Amino acid sequence: MPIDVSTKDCTALGDAELAAMADLAEKSGSGFDLGFLSKQQEDWVLATDAHIDDELVGYSFYTLERIGGTPAILMGILTIRTGEDSSAILKAILSDQYRKAVLAFPDEDVLIGCRLVSAHGYALLDSLIDVVPRPGYKPTGEERAWGRRLAKRFGAEHRLDDRTFVLSGTGTVDGYVDFSDPVLNGKFDEFEKFFEPLDADRLDCVCAFGWVMAEDLALAGRVEED
Repeated sequence: MPIDVSTKDCTALGDAELAAMADLAEKSGSGFDLGFLSKQQEDWVLATDAHIDDELVGYSFYTLERIGGTPAILMGILTIRTGEDSSAILKAILSDQYRKAVLAFPDEDVLIGCRLVSAHGYALLDSLIDVVPRPGYKPTGEERAWGRRLAKRFGAEHRLDDRTFVLSGTGTVDGYVDFSDPVLNGKFDEFEKFFEPLDADRLDCVCAFGWVMAEDLALAGRVEED
């Protein structure tokens, strides 16, 4: 079935839309309730939602901004319905975000930053290059600095371990990528080790990022338009 995707300013979301988003999040147990989502409206600029037959199946709050001059897509929250079409929904949402990014940052490489709570979340970064953290790789000093910059932007400047990229929680729900796809069949199992140190009660997460090259971003934008 076709996936209908649209993007608007977070501040333009109505009460009914927020309620539908909270209902979807409740099914996954993410903790993104109505009060939390209302607060997220203030923290992020754009909201992308995905529907199948008028049913909300996924959404994301994010911003397109420059961090120290570097163009970035910062994923505040993302929730997608778990099922056989989860990856297709994720791809549709990301394609729309890439289309927005290529208009905002033409001919530039763009950093994608997010907070993950499970290895399946790496599906968001699967098509990117220089993903950090990743198995068998020791991040450089500059990449560790990027982790600190992202942690600061996520409001957790002093809670990041820049060697493990674990972002310590406070016990209060914060934004992250809520994604699980039963069809992945162990594709991201090698990333599981990054999540072993997480304290579930404290609501820790992994601060992760990667890069999409300008030519790939432009291609994604053209495909979406077609």
